[in-house]
Amino acid sequence: MRIDKYLKNSRLIKRRTIAKEACEKERVLINDKPAKPGAEVRQGDVVLIRFGNSEIKVKVLALTESSRKEDAASMYEIIS
Repeated sequence: MRIDKYLKNSRLIKRRTIAKEACEKERVLINDKPAKPGAEVRQGDVVLIRFGNSEIKVKVLALTESSRKEDAASMYEIIS
C-alpha cells in the first residue's frame, strides 16, 4: 500500500494530500529512509513522522484499503 494512503487510512494524518506533502518534504521515514508519497509500506515496517517539533514512531501492524474510525488504531503500534 502507498504510504500516503496508509497514513490517511490509519488516521495518523487527516488527509491524503497532507500526507503527500509531508512525504515530499521528507518528514516521513520508512525504516529510517525518506519516503516518497508512492513508496510501498508493508507489515512490520517502522514509520517515523515528524510534526513540527515533535515526532511519532509507529510499527505497521495491518494494511486495510478502507477502515472505520474504530479500526484505524489497530493498524499500527506506537513505539515512541
